[in-house]
Amino acid sequence: MTEWEDRRLEMVSRQIAGRGVADERVLDVMRTVPRHLFVGRGMEQSAYSDHALPIGEGQTISQPYMVALMTEALCLAGTEKVLEIGTGSGYQTAVLANLADRVFSVERIEPLARRARELIDELGIHNVSILVGDGTIGWKEYEPYERIIVTAGSPDVPQSLIDQLADPGILVIPVGPSKLQQLTIIEKRDGSVHRRNAGGCSFVPLLGREGWNPERGGAT
Repeated sequence: MTEWEDRRLEMVSRQIAGRGVADERVLDVMRTVPRHLFVGRGMEQSAYSDHALPIGEGQTISQPYMVALMTEALCLAGTEKVLEIGTGSGYQTAVLANLADRVFSVERIEPLARRARELIDELGIHNVSILVGDGTIGWKEYEPYERIIVTAGSPDVPQSLIDQLADPGILVIPVGPSKLQQLTIIEKRDGSVHRRNAGGCSFVPLLGREGWNPERGGAT
């Protein structure tokens, strides 16, 4: 077993399973996806620590526990088409790709999207499509999506994402002020939309037409 494998096992045991994440499929994937490849240059030794890390362009790779928690909230069985808003490093994307049928990911920042694409290809993952664009308006071409995950904080849930969510379907998104949000789980079933909070979190702002923008007085 390599040093990186040892670190992944410890990460899952202490930070993820040890804090209540119980979905064995999620735990297994977190034990195998090489997180150290996705962090910023020079940050590899901190890749399996219990906090978010910078990846350049003012963005971060989420804390391992938060990746696992949000993924578990999606209740993936392996047959779903998933829309991810905020490709970032591509780590969450790779985790999802191992748990769902197809992943469609939207990233606002082209250099991040390009690097994520390279890493995902290097890992031999073939069920991911990445679009450079405004994630707040989703990706209409392939709607509806049985699951949607947003990896940036939004002032509210973008209506476009609710519209693109299948029925039944689950959407997981951080909602609230730019510095501190509530992890919000949206469930659509039988034509109704149900909303519940799953605890506090802190993400970089979701920028775009239906997220934070200068006209709304939010982050730029």
